Amino acid sequence: MIEFERVSKRYESGQDALRELSFRVEPEELVFLTGHSGAGKSTLLKLIMLLERPTRGRIVVNGRDLSTVQGAAIAHHRREIGVVFQDHQLLYDRSVFDNVALPLIVSGFDARDIGRRVRAALDKVGLLEKERANPESLSGGEQQRVGIARAVATRPKIILADEPTGNLDPALSNDIMALFRAFSRAGVTVLIATHDLPMISRMQHRIFTLQDGRHMGTAHHD
Repeated sequence: MIEFERVSKRYESGQDALRELSFRVEPEELVFLTGHSGAGKSTLLKLIMLLERPTRGRIVVNGRDLSTVQGAAIAHHRREIGVVFQDHQLLYDRSVFDNVALPLIVSGFDARDIGRRVRAALDKVGLLEKERANPESLSGGEQQRVGIARAVATRPKIILADEPTGNLDPALSNDIMALFRAFSRAGVTVLIATHDLPMISRMQHRIFTLQDGRHMGTAHHD
C-alpha cells in the first residue's frame, strides 16, 4: 500500500516538483503513473524509495509513516521495494545469474537461499536457461526481463517501474506488462511510470495523471 497525503516537494533551486499531492495505491493493485516530462513522476518514485524526503505532507508505505524511517531502517524499507529502470542498469562483466543475485548479496541472504531465489525469479520471467549467459548476448526485451527478475528476487511487497518499456517495441512492451500484471495477481503492489498512453489505455487498470506536480485526475479502465 502507498499513500500520499498533501505531499509537496520543493528543491533548493526553488523548483516545486510536487504540490499538495494526495493519492492512494491499494495493496496488490497495479496503477499507472503518467504525465509529461518534468511532471513529477521521478520525484514521486524517489520519495517512496526514501531517496528524497518531502518538504511537506505525509507518506505511508506498507503501513509505515516514512517520516519515522531513519538510519539503518532505510535499508530495510528499500529491501521491501523492487525497482525496474528503463535502461535496466545491468553489469556486463557479470552473468545473468550474478546480476539477479546482486541485491540478495547486498541484503545478506544465505548463499543457498540466493540460488533458490535467483532461479525462481528467472523462471518467472522465462529466462532460467540463460542464467550463465552474459547480458550483452541478450535481446533488449530479455535484458529488461533480467532487470525485472533482479527487482523481484528479494520478493518485495512493492514494485516501482520507471518507463520500463521505453526502449522496447510494442510486442515486447506487451510481454513486459503481462509480467507486471502477473506479479500484481500474485500479491505485489505495482506502480508503473510511463509515457506509453496507447498501451496503458488498453489495460484495465487505474491511470493516475500528474501535471506540474499536481494530481490531474484518475482514469479507470474497467
